[in-house]
Amino acid sequence: MLQDFSSVTLREARPDVVATERLTLRRPTLADVRTIALLANDRRVAENTRRLPHPYSQDDAVEFVRATAALGSETVFLIEHDTGPIGMVGIDCSTPDNAELGYWLGVEHWGRGFATEAARGAIDFFFEEFEDDHLYAGARVTNPASRNVLEKCGFQWSGVQLHRFLALGSSTPVDCFRLSRGVWSSLKSWSSARRMR
Repeated sequence: MLQDFSSVTLREARPDVVATERLTLRRPTLADVRTIALLANDRRVAENTRRLPHPYSQDDAVEFVRATAALGSETVFLIEHDTGPIGMVGIDCSTPDNAELGYWLGVEHWGRGFATEAARGAIDFFFEEFEDDHLYAGARVTNPASRNVLEKCGFQWSGVQLHRFLALGSSTPVDCFRLSRGVWSSLKSWSSARRMR
């Protein structure tokens, strides 16, 4: 019976909020633009994400929020802690059978376990809402903290590739990872993430 519904109907039925132990993952709005720009406008953040430009302006944030509001192939959540935005997490499904997890945090929020917690919430959302058997992710080889996040979430290393980074204006080596639905199911007890409407 599920196949009778269009993807738009399914997308509209998806939750707007995912709550974890310390974080709230929700859709970004235009009210978040200033904070998103402040957090993202740090070279240390931009050079570890493929699509963030540097410098990152409020106009960039407006364009980003408007793009995420349109129904498309990405699911993007603003990460909030204590009612304040601290970063972003999302899943890009634009390439069939190759959904990819991405995330970033403002520098002042690094090292506190927020990236792992947010990633786990987004991963749970993905495997509960989509039928894909795998989720992919990557981390620059010079970013061991991001690699640790992925490994703590159950991702398994699958090789190294070159990827283009907008802020760097060049390609750089990236450790590639894959998480299967089976591994996720066996690790599901990790999370107290719950969805809210």
